[in-house]
Amino acid sequence: MNISYIQTLYGYNQWSNRRILDATAKLSPEQFLARSEHPHRYLRGVLTHTLFAEWIWLKRWQGESPATRLNPDDFHTFDSLRLRWAEEEEKLMQFVGSLSEERLNAPFYYTSTEDAKYENILWESMAHVVNHGMQHRSEAAAILTELGSSPGDLDFILFTRKKL
Repeated sequence: MNISYIQTLYGYNQWSNRRILDATAKLSPEQFLARSEHPHRYLRGVLTHTLFAEWIWLKRWQGESPATRLNPDDFHTFDSLRLRWAEEEEKLMQFVGSLSEERLNAPFYYTSTEDAKYENILWESMAHVVNHGMQHRSEAAAILTELGSSPGDLDFILFTRKKL
């Protein structure tokens, strides 16, 4: 795997997360907290889960193994969630920008929140995080569309065209 590809994937991840967050910003506080039939029960839940995944994997890549999860109840407002997301995104993009080919292709070790020990290749887990986020952005997009605030298309090709 090469750095350019991972950096492009993370640029796309950042772009598509922002589309979701910008659409969420148009909702009322009640809509942000409204129950849905989707797996994480409400928009706040799916967004917290997506942020959690990015946060915990970055910690793992940096040699830490947090045993706790981010909790939707920690974010009483959308603004508090978006602020935390901006902080974590900055750290994540700094990490992505600091990678070497050697590091990208090397194994790393961590302990899951269930106390299981794992070894993965860095680039494989980094690709996983983007794909995982895509699944949950799709869920968030469905909820947002139901609430009248569609984020629009999140296709990778649209991201690449915007970079031209």
